[in-house]
Amino acid sequence: MKNSGINSGISIIIPVLNEEAIITHCLEHLMANRSSTDHVKEIILSDGGSTDQTLVRAKRHPSVKVISSRKGRPFQLNAGARQASGEILYFLHADSFPPKNYDQHIRDAVKKGHKAGCFRMKFNTEHPWFRFISWLTIFNHKACRGGDQSQFITRDLFQQIGGYDTDYLIYEDNMLIAELYDRNEFKVLPFWLVSSARRFKKKGTLRLQLLFWLIYLKKFLGEPPEKLYSFYKKYID
Repeated sequence: MKNSGINSGISIIIPVLNEEAIITHCLEHLMANRSSTDHVKEIILSDGGSTDQTLVRAKRHPSVKVISSRKGRPFQLNAGARQASGEILYFLHADSFPPKNYDQHIRDAVKKGHKAGCFRMKFNTEHPWFRFISWLTIFNHKACRGGDQSQFITRDLFQQIGGYDTDYLIYEDNMLIAELYDRNEFKVLPFWLVSSARRFKKKGTLRLQLLFWLIYLKKFLGEPPEKLYSFYKKYID
């Protein structure tokens, strides 16, 4: 088996837009919880046009590479991938915090032949509903997946797929994940990533969850990406 560039390291790619409140914590967490500086080749922030202090705070970390991109998560993620030099790409939300030694866990998985996957996820709250959602992430089924669980994938496989589908300004994570499941190329690693529940607290837990489920249903029923985005802009963003 080809070693999938396992010795070339991991490129962490984080799309950002006005994340001044959390970006410092995110970067410090990544640096403090990596097992080796040799494993994490670089951290790339792909900025979609921040107007706050996000970039100022990010640039305080000399090991972080900041790039500019067209606004929109799939554009920002693809732009980060194009700039990446690692053979393993690790896509991460700014408010999701991977487990201790996350880099070693990812490298071990790729070395065993798992070309793509994610961590289990729990929210930073003990609310019963969030504990239930967290429990669902232990199952290896695409309905239990989402971008906030993070996504590792070898560069070769990412390029074969064609990257994130830029027709989908939302739901882009799920489109990539669906493709990986269709190819039987997905592994859920048995370690816990912690994600922020801030959006649910801001919008209302039940309301926001129902809206996300409606988007999932609309996609299942065949609605085109522009209508999904219009729904998202009207009721969520």
